[in-house]
Amino acid sequence: MKKADVDTFFRRLSAVNPSPKGELDYVDPFTLLVAVVLSAQATDVGVNKATAPLFKAADTPQKMLALGEARLKRYVRTIGLYNTKARNIIGLSRILVDRHGGQVPADRAALEALPGVGRKTANVVLNVAFGEPTIAVDTHIFRVANRTGLAPGKTPLEVEHGLDKRTPARWKRHAHHWLILHGRYVCKARKPLCADCVVRDLCRYEAKTVE
Repeated sequence: MKKADVDTFFRRLSAVNPSPKGELDYVDPFTLLVAVVLSAQATDVGVNKATAPLFKAADTPQKMLALGEARLKRYVRTIGLYNTKARNIIGLSRILVDRHGGQVPADRAALEALPGVGRKTANVVLNVAFGEPTIAVDTHIFRVANRTGLAPGKTPLEVEHGLDKRTPARWKRHAHHWLILHGRYVCKARKPLCADCVVRDLCRYEAKTVE
């Protein structure tokens, strides 16, 4: 995709949704971090159902440690891989208390040192909680970037680097959410809604559902 087309791509997504937001419920960096850790291989809807009562009981690292792993599991047992995720949340809560004064660090290396936090999760926290122009490549973004020709790549990291290089600076702050929402609701995996797509004329996908 040409540089001018990339700019047009994001300009059109921005026109449709000027202030995009993620669909996970949270109130601060810590609850965001917990929600994102829980969201791996799970739906945002499912995570929100679990975190609504959880965050009433424990919305800080200190309260999460007081809650304990066994009781935490009761709140998140409807979420896939909940045993591992509960263990990681207790582990990261302890590190936040012991090493960061109970605060979520605005630093990639420190975030990725937390249990259950990889590059994608760190990128989400840096972008959403701290306003960094990071792009977390999930399955939706990976599909959209490859299908449209926006930033083709064989791995999420390759796609991330491509998007970081090709996305104009003025669009980077919200690029993450525009691409996720576009992939979730329009550029779907099995049946993309090409007729409803505002960037279909820029898209390189050969199997469009409309001419």
